[in-house]
Amino acid sequence: MNSTKSFSGKFLYVLALSAGLLSLTGCVTQPTKPDQSALVAAAPRSILIVPTINRSLDVDAPNYVLASLPIPIAERGYYVFPVNTTKFVLEQEGFYEADRIHEQPPESLAKLFGTDAILYVAIKQWDAKFAVFTTVVTVDFDYRLVSKNGVELWRDNKRMQYQPQNNNNAMSPMAALVTAAINAAVTRAAPNYMPLTQQANQEVFVTGPNALPNGPYRVVEPGKR
Repeated sequence: MNSTKSFSGKFLYVLALSAGLLSLTGCVTQPTKPDQSALVAAAPRSILIVPTINRSLDVDAPNYVLASLPIPIAERGYYVFPVNTTKFVLEQEGFYEADRIHEQPPESLAKLFGTDAILYVAIKQWDAKFAVFTTVVTVDFDYRLVSKNGVELWRDNKRMQYQPQNNNNAMSPMAALVTAAINAAVTRAAPNYMPLTQQANQEVFVTGPNALPNGPYRVVEPGKR
């Protein structure tokens, strides 16, 4: 009899504990969706991408990043001014440095091109760190979209890293170490930043939680957002 009471007491305790765990699970706070009300209200149709600010040591980084931006934004349904034409026009106006362009009143830039919004991008990090047996490639970008009236509509940040994986299971330990060191040196000597950059832009503008809402030229296929 006592054993029966003991079993019943343990059973009730387990039930109570399970219910408590379930209630705690149900109270987990869900991530807050970014506020895009200003962007939705402005409903821009066209976006001007100005030259990218470079805070890295790679002088070629801004050109690579600039070239990678139009496709995901256009895919989202917005008209994007050709970046090379934009750069040429700005240079004709005496603006050669990205930092100086970013300092100009958005209203002036918007009027010059007749755009609804301006996208400013800054490269915070663009490097490959070598550590003998591995090399970690890192990109880090700040994005900011401003209306033709100078109102900030949207902003985001994206940091991504890539570390080459060495599939050396069939090698001896010494051969595997040598191969890993060679692969790391090759990646350090000629790091490929573009896949990371393209993935970062895709997640920021198209697939991420703060992705741009569908623009006026977006053709939505069945089953897609």
